[in-house]
Amino acid sequence: MTPTPLGPGPEFDLIRRFLARSRKGGPGILVGPGDDCAVFEGGRIAISSDLSVEDVHFRRAWLGPEEIGRRAAAASLSDLAAMAAAPLGALVSLGAPAADVPDVAEKCMAGATEMLESAGAVLLGGDVARSPGPLFLDVVVLGRVERPVLRSGARPGDEVWVTGALGAAAAAVRCWARGDEPPAAARDAFAHPRPRIREALWLAERDVPRAMLDLSDGLAGDVAHLAAAGGFGVLLEEGHIPVHPAAAAVAPDPEEALALALGGGEDYELCFAARPGAVQKVANEFMDSFGVVLTRVGTVREEPGVALHRSDGSIVPPDVEGYRHFAGGSR
Repeated sequence: MTPTPLGPGPEFDLIRRFLARSRKGGPGILVGPGDDCAVFEGGRIAISSDLSVEDVHFRRAWLGPEEIGRRAAAASLSDLAAMAAAPLGALVSLGAPAADVPDVAEKCMAGATEMLESAGAVLLGGDVARSPGPLFLDVVVLGRVERPVLRSGARPGDEVWVTGALGAAAAAVRCWARGDEPPAAARDAFAHPRPRIREALWLAERDVPRAMLDLSDGLAGDVAHLAAAGGFGVLLEEGHIPVHPAAAAVAPDPEEALALALGGGEDYELCFAARPGAVQKVANEFMDSFGVVLTRVGTVREEPGVALHRSDGSIVPPDVEGYRHFAGGSR
């Protein structure tokens, strides 16, 4: 077992430093670091962890306590979706300032539990500790997966697809940052992300995705991990990026709206590579089943890295890279 290569960025540079000092595997480990989940051979159990920190991933002026908990759980569940794993349960650890106990803490956990149960998972345990500030939740999810869809399966010539539309959550953050109330659809996208568990299982049952991940840091940044994992590149098509109407409403300039869709992050949609023609065969049935559009946004190619095919015919690096921890600011 060797770690799956990651794309560029200071957060991932730090992870690479961590992994350089760690063991390269162990008995019973099928998938190790660098993918959306680790997977154990016995029982094919997938496991992932996601941290939600106040003033980095959310602000209290934006969300209620139940929404904070739901959103934290949804982010971790989305990792299971990325590997086409069926949720089983979760361990939720909560660090809360004393003033938040019991009311805020209880509501956060109620929201997290509600999100888990809606996805078919149960609360298995966790930990609670007093935090001097800020409030934070760490959600460790477990799922069952017979044939995990990894990030590394894409091949040159494959088509790159996404579910849904992109940029609405980022549009909400932009509104809050400038002191405005976001449109209802943008706020809903940020406050109530919907991990694509059922959609991922449906696609995997039909052997559609060859490689897959979820979009947490923005299409441009996350697709770089897909490219790095496979050792190839991805050419995105500017005219095909499904910009959410809420993003277009908040950023009427098409270039700004595109930037929200490419780099805003926290869409929690699926992005996957598939053989040419494979998705077209099931796209209508998928839409009928879930009410979610599938859009081809690019192609896997030999040239490494991520590039954007502009409407004028030019091919350039994307102007945005996705969210970067340790680059300053908050989401």
